[in-house]
Amino acid sequence: MHKDYTLALIQCAMQPDPQANREKARDLVLEAAKRGADLVCLPELFATPYFCKREDGEYFDLAEEIPGPSLEIMADAARQAKVVLAVPLFERRGPGLYHNTAVLLGPDGRTLGQYRKMHIPEDPGFHEKFYFTPGDQGFPVFDTPLGRVGLLICWDQWFPEAARIAALQGAELLLYPTAIGRLLGESEEEGEVQVDSWMTVQRGHAVANGLFLAAANRIGLEEPDGPGLAVHFFGNSFVAGPRGEVLSRASAEREEILLTRIEPGRVDATRRAWPFLRDRRIESYFPLLERYGR
Repeated sequence: MHKDYTLALIQCAMQPDPQANREKARDLVLEAAKRGADLVCLPELFATPYFCKREDGEYFDLAEEIPGPSLEIMADAARQAKVVLAVPLFERRGPGLYHNTAVLLGPDGRTLGQYRKMHIPEDPGFHEKFYFTPGDQGFPVFDTPLGRVGLLICWDQWFPEAARIAALQGAELLLYPTAIGRLLGESEEEGEVQVDSWMTVQRGHAVANGLFLAAANRIGLEEPDGPGLAVHFFGNSFVAGPRGEVLSRASAEREEILLTRIEPGRVDATRRAWPFLRDRRIESYFPLLERYGR
């Protein structure tokens, strides 16, 4: 059984300059380590503003190959800080082929694995289907010095199937790098409803699978540099325990390093008390392979 460790979620705002964002993230990772972090998670697409607010072919120039500049600076940060580090970025896989990807680095800076976002949204202000090809690696889980970690991205957090598959591969913790908010002009009341729905569905994943779950969001108002919708990213990064209890939660507006103690031993203890995995009727779940009922 793995020992307890400290998880840090980085909640921050992004600037137009990718290199400035990388350097800021590096400094935040090093600061999180000074505060005792063993594992650090950055927000989705941390090196850039959220460019998916509108469709513009020039934004493909923001993509990076793997390895590339973001991984270079963050691998150095992981080595210096001696932390496991989740690095979400805009991947250029090949000509005309791009992914929303997260790479998990070990405390020696080496890559432990990568995940390409599977569920790609298309909504006003969130035009991700224009930019990203859905992932083709399934829902992998990665062995780290701290335990087995599942790495999913933002829109994935609404789908119970993704969380369940990660749990069935032994994940003790699910990390969700995130960029979620309300459109400028939507009421604060509507924003509060969205935050509550967002947290509730993920807390449900933690309960149904008996594991820890963490979502690292960005903050602040981001306006498009041209036609398009502005998005107010609502922060509220949080960590939930295996019974769905909120262990820690960041503010809606401030940049924060959210530190939380993770106790892997609670995963087995919770699953013994609530044996949902034991009682699954796997022989009856074939309708899940249909798009909709016949």
